[in-house]
Amino acid sequence: MQKPDREQGIAKTALALMSECGVPATPEIFELFYAYASGEPPAVSQGMGSLIAGRQAFTPELLSDLRLRCLSSARAARAMDSLGTGINEVMNGVLGKLEAAGRDTAQYQNTLSAASGALGADGRSPEDLRKLVNGLLAATRDMEERTKSLEGELQRSSEQVHDLRSKLDNVRKESLTDPLTNIANRKAFDDAVRTAMAQCAETAEPVTLLLCDIDHFKKFNDSWGHQTGDQVLRLVASCLAENVKGRDTAARYGGEEFAVLLRGTGLDAATRVADQIHQTVETKKLVKKSTGDVLGTITISIGVSEFAPGEAVEDVIRRADACLYGAKQNGRNLVINQNDTRIAALDNAAA
Repeated sequence: MQKPDREQGIAKTALALMSECGVPATPEIFELFYAYASGEPPAVSQGMGSLIAGRQAFTPELLSDLRLRCLSSARAARAMDSLGTGINEVMNGVLGKLEAAGRDTAQYQNTLSAASGALGADGRSPEDLRKLVNGLLAATRDMEERTKSLEGELQRSSEQVHDLRSKLDNVRKESLTDPLTNIANRKAFDDAVRTAMAQCAETAEPVTLLLCDIDHFKKFNDSWGHQTGDQVLRLVASCLAENVKGRDTAARYGGEEFAVLLRGTGLDAATRVADQIHQTVETKKLVKKSTGDVLGTITISIGVSEFAPGEAVEDVIRRADACLYGAKQNGRNLVINQNDTRIAALDNAAA
């Protein structure tokens, strides 16, 4: 089968799956289902395969999370491979030029050695000496031109490498940034957690985790549409970014959930940071850009837990998630940490 026929077949399969799953026909969602139908990247097949087999509903939040986790990282990997290949090609070119320069230098040294021997020979006429000197001058001028040319080529190569490395750095940053909210993504957060845990094990510095969830986010989406929902996500992300600094990390954790990692901050201080974030969000008014109408106030619930030396990351996240659940159960728009008595009350009720 020719390539266009194959692509057309994949597109038809993707559209049929979209219809079967009842998802809206948007370019972003089509890209996701096309990737699943083509089998590339494998992460999409793995992420969507079980969901389709289990006939699980593809909510907007789930689709957004799949695109962020699977497609964004795949694009970044391809871009980094391409840039890495470009850098290797430039460096190979530089090595070739240096090797050629080495051969030119060796040839010039041989010319000088031969001339030195000729100058020391007896019975040389003035005409012979003149020819010898002229030959040396010609060889020297040729060597100067080649050296100057090499300097220019190396300068251009250096600029190419600098440009490619700059692009590579940008791709790396993009691969660690959530494209919608422009704060760290889940991968960047996981990397930050690993670094913080290693540091915590070495120095016993306090590290705390905040899990934040936008209250009634589905209501915003259902009432005003996904563009307004995206506006809510960006607004909350900016509030998080305003209230963290230094080695702290604010990240989009998935869907309407965010995470903040605070290094060198104990539970009490982290709870105050969480209060500050939640109060900052509460002061914001959601305004419809097209009309200027105020659509409502945004609130968030936050759970706070502190890392204990040697414990698993999953345990800390589970504890923060339990605190977040406690905040939701106690009326939302709250901050609850792991020492809060309301958590114990929920545990007792569950038992």
